[in-house]
Order: sequence, then structure tokens, then C-alpha cells
Amino acid sequence: MKLAARQLHRHLTGRLAGVYLVAGDEPLLVGRALADIRRAAREQGFVERDLHVVDRGFRWAELEAGADNLSLFATRKIVELRLSSPRPGDAGGRSLRALVEQPDPDRLLLVGINGKLDAAALRSAWVKSIEEHGVVVDVWPIDRAQLPRWIGERAAELGLTLTGDAAQLLADRVEGNLLAADQELSKLAMMPERSAIDEQTVLDAVADSARFDVFRLTDALVEGDTARAFAVLAGLRREGVQPVLVCWALSREIALLARLRFAVGRGERIEAALAKAGVWRRRQPALKRALARFDWSALETLMADAARADRTVKGAEQ
Repeated sequence: MKLAARQLHRHLTGRLAGVYLVAGDEPLLVGRALADIRRAAREQGFVERDLHVVDRGFRWAELEAGADNLSLFATRKIVELRLSSPRPGDAGGRSLRALVEQPDPDRLLLVGINGKLDAAALRSAWVKSIEEHGVVVDVWPIDRAQLPRWIGERAAELGLTLTGDAAQLLADRVEGNLLAADQELSKLAMMPERSAIDEQTVLDAVADSARFDVFRLTDALVEGDTARAFAVLAGLRREGVQPVLVCWALSREIALLARLRFAVGRGERIEAALAKAGVWRRRQPALKRALARFDWSALETLMADAARADRTVKGAEQ
């Protein structure tokens, strides 16, 4: 079975599966999903927990042997593995399949990965085995449009009431960094006066924890959000990001738009061009809107500007 993270809470109110795989690019959301599963497991009698962090020298045979050993005082236990990637190797894949395909009612296998399951991982035998015998929880990042709502929901969990403008302001300040947002909300929850937190309270209490990166810069530019683009660019400068990396990201995005414009000009459907370029479905609406703003002449000018900027930051041109 496959579940989205938002479906997990309802699932955990029923009978638990014997194995769970939680994977995604947002460590905070992955961690919270794992914690929710552990909490539900404890309520169903899984009082012992064996945590294993899988590294290069990890001994899978010892894991298989230890997973079958219960202590004298605990009848049920959680065997939890933390992987840095969805590629445990041949030995790891075999061991995971063996544990999954030989279920034990007194053992719950919990696998956490800080990274998304790519196409190759989804095709792997051990992931397919978990999907067949247990639950795969796919954790997606919270995008910018959804972030104020997520902040409001998380605030409510902490007993806070944020105004809509306050949630929007906090979302702007943390620039997609969920961990920073969670930390700031936890700080606000410790304030003596916690009712109806407004914009001014957020401004007074919250640090500028924005996680500025080059892809957020290109996202802002594709969306035509000039103010945000300059804010992200200023953040990149403060963090010491090299101009070469910024130029690379801009050139890459302009080239993508140019390829799409050329394909559409030849009569190709925009959906087909986007798919051929490997553009994620989430990004496609923004790129369609950008193509409506830039004709071929404008893109030619941008490509020339990007090339000149690249030569300048590399010292080839003054």
C-alpha cells in the first residue's frame, strides 16, 4: 500500500501494518511521520525500540539475527532503520526483503529515508516488497503556496492562534525552511501571551531564517515575482554563494524556456514539450505562464546577457 503523508494520521487509528517505509526530501516531515508511527505502535504494545543507522560498514546479517530476539521484559518491539539513501545495496535489499516477507506479529519494521524514492528505487525488489506487505509513505515537501496553511495548522497543534497575515509573514521569512518555521513557532509557543499572534508579534520575535538557494531564485523569476527574486538574491549574497553558481542556475532556466519556446514555435504541444524536457508536473503551470511573458526575441536577449554575465564572473570579460 502507498499512502501520502496527509493520509497517515487516519491510517494509524486502525490496525498497524507490519512494516512501514517513510521517505521524502523534507527531514522535518519525515521525522514527524516516523514519530507518529512510533506513537501509534506504543499504544498497541510495541514498547521496545531498536534503532539502527545504516552506514557503509553496516552488518545486515546481524540485523536479521537481532530482529528475531525479543527481550525477557518486552513482548513487542520496533526495529527502526535510518538510511541516507534508497539504495541499501544488494545485501541490504536481501535482508530487508527477508524481514518483510517473514512477518512477526511482535515486530514492527520501520524504515526512514531522508530523500525521495526515485524511479529506480520504486522499481527495486525490496521497496516493492514493502509496498506489497506493508505501507510506503511518500512525503512531499510543502510548496510555497501551501506553507502559510501548514504554519497555521502547526501553530494550532502548539496551542497558538496566528492571524492569516502573521502566517503569511512567517512563511515569507523562513522561505520554505520547515525546520526554521517549526523552531520559530516553538519559540512563539513559549511566550507568556499567546492569543491571536499578529504580524507585529512575528516581526518582533522571529529571526530571518530564510533558506535562500539558487533554485528559489529561479522559481521567483519564472513566477515573475520581482520583489521575492531580489530578496532571495540578497540572501544568496549574504550567505556567500558564489556568483558562478547563480549564473549557472539562471542560464539553465533561460535555456529551458528557450527550448520550450522553440518547440512550441515548431507546432509542438506545450504539454508534450514540458514532458520531453523532464519538467516536474508541479513546475509546469509556472513555466507555461512564463512562456506567455517571453517571446523568442526576449529569450535571445536573456541568453546573451547570461553568457556575458558568466564570462564576467569567470574573469574572461570586464
